[in-house]
Amino acid sequence: MPADPVARWAAEPGPSAESCIRDRSGGGKGDVTSNPEPARSRRPEPILITDAQPSLLEEHAARKRRYVITMGIRALAIVTAAIVYSTTHIVWLVLVLAVLGTFLPWIAVVMANDGPPKSRQHVNRYDARPDRTLENPKARIIEP
Repeated sequence: MPADPVARWAAEPGPSAESCIRDRSGGGKGDVTSNPEPARSRRPEPILITDAQPSLLEEHAARKRRYVITMGIRALAIVTAAIVYSTTHIVWLVLVLAVLGTFLPWIAVVMANDGPPKSRQHVNRYDARPDRTLENPKARIIEP
């Protein structure tokens, strides 16, 4: 055996990996955590801990999706107007669907170009107390 305590510790055989695996049936000191969730959560998305805006790619994808949905509704309205006119000749319903099909492209473009609303945040600015100001506001200013 080596005389050096570190060398002696390194030379001693330690427990095998199989013996280090904790048995869940009991024994030991238990898990040291106050959270009931496992140590590594299996959530697919990380927890949001900030008020940061979504990335530009996510925002652009959401606007494209909104545009495609609106244009899909427009196409459905035009096709429905044609079917209603050819089968039932209900003129007022055909006109409503035609007007909807006419104005939805404009609405889709406006919605796609519009970004998310700006959030109003409280800006923490320094409010000087009157007893802590460095200058006297009533002091006479001498201009050159």
